[in-house]
Amino acid sequence: MAYFENVSKIQYEGADSKNPLSFKFYNPEEKIGDRKMKDWLRFSVAYWHTFTYDGTDPFGHGNMIRPWNHLKGMDLAKARVEAAFEFFEKLNVSYFCFHDVDIAPEGDTLRETNKNLDEIVDMIEEYMKTSHVKLLWNTANMFSHPRFVHGAATSCNADVFAYAAAKVKKGLEIAKRLNAENYVFWGGREGYESILNTDVGFELDNLARFFHMAVDYAKEIGFEGQFLIEPKPKEPTKHQYDFDVATGLAFLQKYGLQDYFKFNIEANHATLAGHTFEHELRIARINGKLGSVDANQGDLLLGWDTDEFPTDLYATTLAMYEIVKNGGLGKGGLNFDAKVRRGSFEPEDLFLAHISGMDSFAVGLKVAHKLIEDQVLDKFIEQRYSSYKEGIGRDIVEGKADFHTLENHVLDMKEIKNESGKVEELRSLINQYLLTAFAK
Repeated sequence: MAYFENVSKIQYEGADSKNPLSFKFYNPEEKIGDRKMKDWLRFSVAYWHTFTYDGTDPFGHGNMIRPWNHLKGMDLAKARVEAAFEFFEKLNVSYFCFHDVDIAPEGDTLRETNKNLDEIVDMIEEYMKTSHVKLLWNTANMFSHPRFVHGAATSCNADVFAYAAAKVKKGLEIAKRLNAENYVFWGGREGYESILNTDVGFELDNLARFFHMAVDYAKEIGFEGQFLIEPKPKEPTKHQYDFDVATGLAFLQKYGLQDYFKFNIEANHATLAGHTFEHELRIARINGKLGSVDANQGDLLLGWDTDEFPTDLYATTLAMYEIVKNGGLGKGGLNFDAKVRRGSFEPEDLFLAHISGMDSFAVGLKVAHKLIEDQVLDKFIEQRYSSYKEGIGRDIVEGKADFHTLENHVLDMKEIKNESGKVEELRSLINQYLLTAFAK
């Protein structure tokens, strides 16, 4: 059965194309520097937003028109697999991601749930044999079911901790079976609503114990994928333990986990943390922990996680600047953890939304690569910190200075001269590169 029979395979047609179901800027075979565009970008489709999201919001029922809406249970799960691989092939993406409950319904017991998962994973595995599409990462949903009301690995209930561990054990087995390149931990309810009833230290200790168990089991079964933590400061809990990259780094270092984890960074989560997307990417990059990206954007007028498809070219340029500087994403990719707006309810809108995101990151890649190639920011930054290349500055960097020598250096200094940071000029330069990148 064809679920998207009105859509053909999406092709690159160039910036002048009037066909909405075509790529204007994403040309997967185009060489950017030392690799093809598709290898820089490694796009992935998020199973949950694309195939399970029904449009429900706090004020309205589901309204999405989907060819599989009439089905239930395992029949629905199987139809979604069929639709998913048709979608992947027509969109020409290389990867997909899922939570366990996205692909198969939960049973009355974990044993029944695992049986459902096995049946659907069998089906996915068969489709993957004849498809170029790979599993970027999978994860366990440990936030939706009422059992996780107080968290999962940080729950005050030891039975819940055990249940969460069993779910991740199964998730890692699936990851190995499907050759996932990563496994993600997103602490949806790993946090607290009130510190009044929370032993924060104990919960963090338990979270670390949980992660160490996961590392040990991955080694036991021979899973070689990258472990990723996905920071988010709030939602659904008031305060989440993986607030941002910096908080995550401190946690990993404290508990001896820094050698096993990198970060899966989401743009909208950065916004909620009071940071820019590029800030989170930079902090991860300079610490060697930039693993993968959830590509979306938020609405600055709204205070929650809106998961919009990325269309802000300035943001995609600065994001790709960090990714190119990182030498790419390694085993990671650009996963569209984004959902169509509630008013975009037709099946074709799923393609249009992904096309817009893929084109936006293609533009960002080309502009970022040119900025790096021309050393636009590098030259300015090098000059800005040039005082550390000689004299007292070099002594500071080389560890030859102390408070005595620094005091002697400035005691009789009548004036310290600073130079402009020229932020406006740099922003203008980025605009110039954006506007001329595709000029004929």
